Amino acid sequence: MKIGFIGSGHIGQAVAASAIQAGYSVVMSNSRGPETLAELVRKLGPNAKAAASEQAAREGDIVVVTVPLRALPQLPTSGLAGKTVIDTMNYYPSRDGRIEALDHGSTTTSELTAEHFPDAHVVKAFNSIFATDIGPTAKPKGDPRRRTLPIAGDDAEAKKAVTELIESIGFDVYDAGPLHEGFRFQNGTPAYCARANRTDLIDLLNQAKK
Repeated sequence: MKIGFIGSGHIGQAVAASAIQAGYSVVMSNSRGPETLAELVRKLGPNAKAAASEQAAREGDIVVVTVPLRALPQLPTSGLAGKTVIDTMNYYPSRDGRIEALDHGSTTTSELTAEHFPDAHVVKAFNSIFATDIGPTAKPKGDPRRRTLPIAGDDAEAKKAVTELIESIGFDVYDAGPLHEGFRFQNGTPAYCARANRTDLIDLLNQAKK
C-alpha cells in the first residue's frame, strides 16, 4: 500500500514516518519541487521517495492533502478519481484569509476539499492531533492508554481504508459521521487535539456547537 502526500509539512512528515513504520511506502511532494525534499526522503528511508504533486496523487492508493487551506484552490486535481483523499487541513483566518462560508458554518474545510476534488472520496482525519504527538502518543492495540482519533466522511470504503491506516500507526478511531460532521473536531472545538479515549472523545465531540 502506497500513500501519496500533497504537502510535506509537519503533519505530512509525521504521518509519513509512522506509516512507513507500519509497512506502507510513501511518495512525498510539495509546491517547491521534489529536489527540495531530498533530505526528508533520506531521513524517511528506502520506502520513501519524492515526486511532483501530480505523481504523488497518481501513485498513492491513499492521498493525504496537508497544505495550508489557502493553497487548496491551486492544487492539481488530476489522478485522484475514485481515490481516498485524507484532508488534514484546518482554517486559520489570520493565515488563510477570511472564508465567509466557513465563518458562517455553512460548510467545512473538508467539504471545500471535496468540491475541489469532486471525483475523490474525502475523509477528514489527522487535523485534530499535533504533529509532535503522532509518534510519541501512539500505543499498541489494546493498550488502555491508546488514544482515539476522530474521522468524518461520506464514503464507507474510504473511511475503512483511513481507519486501517490510523489503527496501524497506533491509534483507535471514532467515526463522527458524514463529512460535514468534521466541524466537531476542527480547531477551536473541545475535541481539537484532545488526548482522549473513545468515551471521552465522544463527549467532547458532542460539545461542539453548530
